[in-house]
Amino acid sequence: MNNLIQKIRQSIRVLKNDMIYKYYDLRINQVEDPYRAMFRTEPYKFVFILSHMRSGSSLLANILSSHTEILGYGETHIQYASELDLNKLVFKVYRKTQNIRRLQDLKNLRMNHKYILDKALHNKNFLYEELLNSENLYSIFLIRDPERTIASILDLKPHWSEEKALTYYLNRLSTLEKYAKLINNKERTLIISYDQLLNQTDLVFDALKKVLGTQSEFSEEYKVTNKTGRPGIGDSKENIKAGRIVRNPRKLEQKITPTSIAEGIKQFENCALTLSEYCSFVKNLN
Repeated sequence: MNNLIQKIRQSIRVLKNDMIYKYYDLRINQVEDPYRAMFRTEPYKFVFILSHMRSGSSLLANILSSHTEILGYGETHIQYASELDLNKLVFKVYRKTQNIRRLQDLKNLRMNHKYILDKALHNKNFLYEELLNSENLYSIFLIRDPERTIASILDLKPHWSEEKALTYYLNRLSTLEKYAKLINNKERTLIISYDQLLNQTDLVFDALKKVLGTQSEFSEEYKVTNKTGRPGIGDSKENIKAGRIVRNPRKLEQKITPTSIAEGIKQFENCALTLSEYCSFVKNLN
């Protein structure tokens, strides 16, 4: 009898998931305009965290996606070759985040979020860079100092050499500068540093609210879901599962050579200067 009940429940679960899949497919993928969904009066807007690995992007993504107007879960790994790939983002985010387990969860099918969130940490994410110029796309640039970043990359990827981690960091900062120059719109961009996110949190939240035009404030506390801290989506270290900003850094054993630190600092400072010229910014960028 128990086995029969389990089979029935499993069949119902599969049927339910299939219906939800088809529902989202109908509303999202059957509309030619990638900024719109069926039965929705307002176009979607998109917020992208443009950053590098080990920058604190998972923390920022969790803070943003915990806001009622923003839907996301972290890094989707979508490669944007055209505007139509925004449909992939909307579909993937709704399908992976909107769980329907109880009757009251049916409200999740409304699709009434203002923003859909993704983060891009690699140059291969934007095969079609002109997408960043869309008036419905907002870019949050997030950068972090080289010493901690490179040490954290090596902690995450012990098979990488210091040279490889440094090269990635330098190239990525250069690409972020290129993106800022391409967009050249302070109303749709914001540059913040990880240090600011931790130590000038209220100023950062005010700047986010101003750029994104959200109705309510952002919070230091965020939702912890089954995707929080999952490898491939975001930071898999324990601090991210705290559900709030943790300001005490983890101890890292990796030691970075002074030459690499100096080269990284030079590129970091140049990047911060360029981004501050082309983007909105919070004072005292560190």
